[in-house]
Amino acid sequence: MAEDANKYPYDTAMAELGYSGLNRFNGDVYEEFLVDLRYPNAAKIYKEMADNDPTIGAVLYMMKQLIRRAGWEVEAASDSPADREAAEFLESCMHDMSMSWDNTISETLSMIVYGFSFHEIVYKVRKGPDAKSSKYRSKYDDGRIGWARIPIRSQHSLSHWKFAENGDIKAFVQWGPPSYEKVEIPLSKGLLFRTEVTKDNPEGRSLLRNAYRPWYFKKRIEEIEGIGVERDLAGLPVIIPAEDVDIWDTESAEARKQRYQAESLVRNIRRDRSEGVVLPHGWELKLLSTGGTRQFDTNAIIGRYDNRIAITMLADIVMMGADKVGSFALGEVKRSLLAASLEALIQHIADTFNKFAVPKLFEFNYFPGITGIPKIVPGEVETPDIKELAFLLRAGGLKVHKDLPLMNLIRRLISLDPLEQEEFEELYGQEEQEEEQAPGREGMDPDDLDDDPEKDPDLEDLLNHSIADNSQNYVDK
Repeated sequence: MAEDANKYPYDTAMAELGYSGLNRFNGDVYEEFLVDLRYPNAAKIYKEMADNDPTIGAVLYMMKQLIRRAGWEVEAASDSPADREAAEFLESCMHDMSMSWDNTISETLSMIVYGFSFHEIVYKVRKGPDAKSSKYRSKYDDGRIGWARIPIRSQHSLSHWKFAENGDIKAFVQWGPPSYEKVEIPLSKGLLFRTEVTKDNPEGRSLLRNAYRPWYFKKRIEEIEGIGVERDLAGLPVIIPAEDVDIWDTESAEARKQRYQAESLVRNIRRDRSEGVVLPHGWELKLLSTGGTRQFDTNAIIGRYDNRIAITMLADIVMMGADKVGSFALGEVKRSLLAASLEALIQHIADTFNKFAVPKLFEFNYFPGITGIPKIVPGEVETPDIKELAFLLRAGGLKVHKDLPLMNLIRRLISLDPLEQEEFEELYGQEEQEEEQAPGREGMDPDDLDDDPEKDPDLEDLLNHSIADNSQNYVDK
């Protein structure tokens, strides 16, 4: 056995012996054990959940708006002129598409609802804004190849997937409106965004999947509640025909007619402007009620399911205060958890662009002298609290006016443009000299100062001058 194990060590190391175990057949994926949540039917249900349920709609809106707040930047491979030029080119491509970059990211977020989002990459030759064809129209006329658009290919149009022999995804095949023609889009020409990649499942896993069960029960309880309100009844309507009428006589046309009318009456009885009942002589209408007196609070039941739906999406912060409970500290924790999950999501979007779209773009465009390919970097979903940041800087003894990166970070947090090195030195270069030359400081031995300003007038005078000088510097700048 030892000889067999070492007979072809090189071939064994390079070969792929196993498989992912993805449950699929003929291009369709069967990982979902609920038949209703398998594609293509799953797309209809997830769309109903997202569009019809107010709790899910609020959570999705909050997620999308928080993600849209995050900025997007391009990070060069190095500070060399060639790498900076490549980074500027990538950034120009991001903002030179027919659909804005923010809207493109917004469409990728449909994977939150459906589990995946497939986009086709369309390129163009940049020949300036006056080009007649969209294949060439651009803000730039450098002749380089850029992105024309990266449109979504609807999850509702999914026909099936194409897989390679080793299980890798080869293509997205769609069939849907308006042409209803099958179109095969190779994965090499597209971008596949997924919430999860378990077993390399191309359909990912919808963030609404765990919310399906509470949504299912909530929907039906609301329907029953609505029927009860509409009918305004305290029991099940029952019609008793006259003693000489046999509505179960199938051979009598009159009996069949009376039975149909009776069934229609009990089905359609409700409170509206046409309410009322007309019965033949001898017929009787009753309400059949249960023997028990127990009543259910549908508001509490529906509220419980709403809370469970929000919990499954780590967004139960939207429910805080609805029942007059919840603390500020708990809200901060829940908000941080939600922000962390959303930052991981947009990092996945950036990683997908950097792994597939960006390298392909630079295959079409030659940049001599670059040390590496630039990458797209997402910003933060939740920015630090300014007050907490101020306490941190004070506790750490950090001097912002001596640290340009730290200064620009703080300026970005308060929505100010970053400073260049020359501008920073011009504004803050003399700060240290001004502090050293503050009135009352010259020739003063620190050991001569008492720690208490009330006991040491020299220290009190020095502090007053320092506060005045710092305030004036802040106003000037």
